Order: sequence, then structure tokens, then C-alpha cells
Amino acid sequence: MKRFILTGTPGAGKTAILRQLELDGFGVIEEAATDVIALEQAKGVAEPWLDPVFIDKVVNLQRARAARGQGLPEQVQFHDRSPVCTAALARFLGYPPSETLSRELQHLEKERFYERRVFFVQSPGFVTPTEARRISLEEAHRFETLHEQTYAAHGFDLIPIAPGSVLDRVAAIRCVL
Repeated sequence: MKRFILTGTPGAGKTAILRQLELDGFGVIEEAATDVIALEQAKGVAEPWLDPVFIDKVVNLQRARAARGQGLPEQVQFHDRSPVCTAALARFLGYPPSETLSRELQHLEKERFYERRVFFVQSPGFVTPTEARRISLEEAHRFETLHEQTYAAHGFDLIPIAPGSVLDRVAAIRCVL
């Protein structure tokens, strides 16, 4: 099984790319942070990312989704973000890596769970705010840089996916496969 990570700036278009890859027959594992945010907001927590426990909730959901993905029949999977992204998110929010996050990163490194090539979806040059995405373009660029640094520190090779149509971006990904 080949597991590729799809990451990048918030609002860069990862979800649309993932939907097309899914329609094309690839296995897809959803992002965790957005769903953790949505659930916590449904419970009345306006900004759940302000609680350091948020990072562990994201890691735990990522782990559960990755485990379920091991049962998928597709030989190639695309994971919308990974615990490496969560490490970048922790840095962005000013949190030290939790024990849960550190253990998960060590486990993934030991198991070589993900392919070392990571598809890095580049920013289209704007950010559309949502309830879960309350980030300025300037903050998104800083977050993008932290992602690049964090992935490099963990030994991954980033493959840039330039702004463009969903079909052009999926074609760029398929060329690498």
C-alpha cells in the first residue's frame, strides 16, 4: 500500500483535489483538524484550537482514520494532512509537541507509514474564511512556511502542486505516481 500525504496552505484547494482523486478511484483519508473544530464548535466551543488538548484530539482522530484506511482495497491512498501537519499546527499555535503527538510521529517514522514524497498544494493567493478557517493570507503564508520546515525536518520531500484548476492539479499528482 502506498500512502501519500496531501498538504499545504489552509484554503489552497486540498479538499477539491481529494474529491477528484476519490472519484478517480483512489483511497482517501479525510483531514482531522477541521472535523475536530466543527464538533467542538457544535458543542459551543467557539475557538477549540485555543485549548492545548486540541492537538491531541486531532492526532487521535488522524490515527483512527489512518487505521480504518488500512482496510481499504485501494493500493494508493491520499491522506488529507498527517501528524506532521499537526506538529506544524502545534508550532503555529505556540504549543510544544504533546506526548501523544511525539509518540505518533515516532511511530510513523519507525513504521515508514507514509511515502516520503508529499504533495504540497500551493496557495492560490487568497484565503476564504470559514468557521474552521479563521486565518489571514499573511498567517496562511507563515503556516505554509512552518509546514515546509516541519516536513523537511522529518525527512520528507515536498512536491509542489502549483495553483490551477482541480483537473490540472490532479494531473500533476498523477504524473508523479
